Amino acid sequence: MSETAGGQTFWDHLDALRNTLIRIFGVVVVVAVAAFCMKEELFSIVLAPRSSDFVSYRLFDIAPFSLHLMNTGLTEQFMIHVKTALYAGLLLASPYVLYELFRFVQPALYQKEQHYAVRIVGAAYVMFIVGTAVNYFIVFPLTVRFLGTYQVSPDVANMLTLQSYIDTLIGMSLVMGVVFELPVVCWLMAAMGLIHAQMMSRYRRHAIVVILVVAAIITPTTDVLTLTVVALPIWLLYEISIRLVSLTNKKGKEYAS
Repeated sequence: MSETAGGQTFWDHLDALRNTLIRIFGVVVVVAVAAFCMKEELFSIVLAPRSSDFVSYRLFDIAPFSLHLMNTGLTEQFMIHVKTALYAGLLLASPYVLYELFRFVQPALYQKEQHYAVRIVGAAYVMFIVGTAVNYFIVFPLTVRFLGTYQVSPDVANMLTLQSYIDTLIGMSLVMGVVFELPVVCWLMAAMGLIHAQMMSRYRRHAIVVILVVAAIITPTTDVLTLTVVALPIWLLYEISIRLVSLTNKKGKEYAS
C-alpha cells in the first residue's frame, strides 16, 4: 500500500479525516442542542427586527410598527425551531470547525504556506461574520420593515409566515457573508497576478453599477434609503479591495526586483 507524506497511507489520512468530521459534527450538534434548549433567548434575537423597538430602527428613527407572524403548518414551528438552532450551532461553532479543518491539512503544508493559510482563512472568517452582522443590524431590518409593511391597497392585509421570515433572514445572511468576502478574493487574485489596482480604478464606474444591481437584488425594494444603505458598505468594500490590491501589487514588484 502506497504511503503519502509523513509516512502515512491513504487510508490513514482517510481515517484522520473521518475522526475530524466526527469531532466537528459532535461539537456542532452539542452547540445546536444548547441553542435549541434556549428557545426564548434564540428567538428573541431572531425575531427582534420585526418590531420598531429594534436598535437599528431607533438609530434610523423609523416610525413605530410591528409585524405579526403566523404559522400555517402543523409541524412548521417545530421544524423552524430545529433549523434555526442548527444554523445557530454551525455559526457559533464555526471557529472550532475551522480549527479542526486547518489541523487536518496542516501537515501537508510548508511553514510559509501555513502562515498564508492562517491569514487567508482568518480574514475570510472575519469578513463573513462582519457581513452577517451588517445584514442582521442593517440590511435585513430595513428589508423587513419595507416589505412587511408594504400594501398595494388598505383592503389587502399582510399575513407573513414564520417560515418566510426565517428563510429570508438565513438566506440574506449567507448572501451578505459571501459578498463581504470581496476584499479577500481580490487580495488572492492580486497575489496571483490576475488583477491590478489600476484596472479596478479604471472600471470603478462599472463596478458601482454592478454594486447597485446587487444591492437591488439583495433588497428588492423601491426605497432609495434602503438601497443606499445596502450599496454603501459594498462600495466601501470595493474601495478597500482596491487599496489591498495596490499594496499587494507593490509587494509583488519589490519581490520581483
